[in-house]
Amino acid sequence: MSTPDHSDGGTVADATRRNWVDRFAPPLTRPYLRLARHDRPIGTWLLLLPCLWSIALAGHWAGNAWPDFWLMALFCMGALAMRGAGCTYNDIVDRDFDGQVARTRSRPIPSGQVTVLQAKAFMVFQALVGLAVLLQLNWFSVGLGIASLAIVAIYPFMKRITYWPQVILGFAFNWGALLGWAALTGELHASAFVMYVAGISWTLGYDTIYAFQDKEDDILIGVKSTALKFGAHSRKWLTAFYIVALVGLGISGALAGVGPVFAFGIAAAAGHAVWQLTRLSVDDADMCLKTFRSNRDFGLIILAAIVADGWLLNSG
Repeated sequence: MSTPDHSDGGTVADATRRNWVDRFAPPLTRPYLRLARHDRPIGTWLLLLPCLWSIALAGHWAGNAWPDFWLMALFCMGALAMRGAGCTYNDIVDRDFDGQVARTRSRPIPSGQVTVLQAKAFMVFQALVGLAVLLQLNWFSVGLGIASLAIVAIYPFMKRITYWPQVILGFAFNWGALLGWAALTGELHASAFVMYVAGISWTLGYDTIYAFQDKEDDILIGVKSTALKFGAHSRKWLTAFYIVALVGLGISGALAGVGPVFAFGIAAAAGHAVWQLTRLSVDDADMCLKTFRSNRDFGLIILAAIVADGWLLNSG
């Protein structure tokens, strides 16, 4: 077993510049924090936001002026733990592929910062933290949360057999649209199911943008993605995905009884999507990464609209 490299030179290629892990974390912890993607927080945001949308919209539907902030805090902790566990699992499965791709060969396992055995132990630890958070919810939510593990387990293998692995990622990353509603109400509602479908379409959009970074390497090593599938028609597909996401979110809100503020939020998010697609250059890896990361703001616009609409309609 090789000894992990705990030196300061282990920065991952697509990490946020001057991120807190590289700047402030103790050297011994850095490889593990990188493995959990804490130096690249955008994935945690994208996993968390559908959860927060759902909690806020369920509260709106229930007539509450404000969302359940304690429940939101639990989901924040759960998203950190489970995104980290999922990324660790993904890196264990993909370690041979990652070593052949320019953007990913600097990740902790292929670069030798962490051994596979250490990564497995760290994955179990993060999963147990996630389980501890899940057990704070009602039993219906516990069962629903455990059911998502099957999707997480198969995701890393999908890029080997289909050009649509982003669909499976969408199933996993938007499970919180169902779980958040269930955690607040103890049941599921049509609004949550429509939000789930909308979120999957959103994921197809942003993760296709992300996949453009690796097109050449993916062709060489035989990995598939929607970025390769769509080719010259990519912009049309991305436009369609964002339209479906926005229309779906609008319908989800209508089913939960939202008011006009939410409609303004959808319009603002649509403007953000147009801005993304206008600036995007699929052959510019840096621009693809920046555009992908900007989807955090798209999601925050939707969240702010739900919260503001709920407060205006229910505070009286």
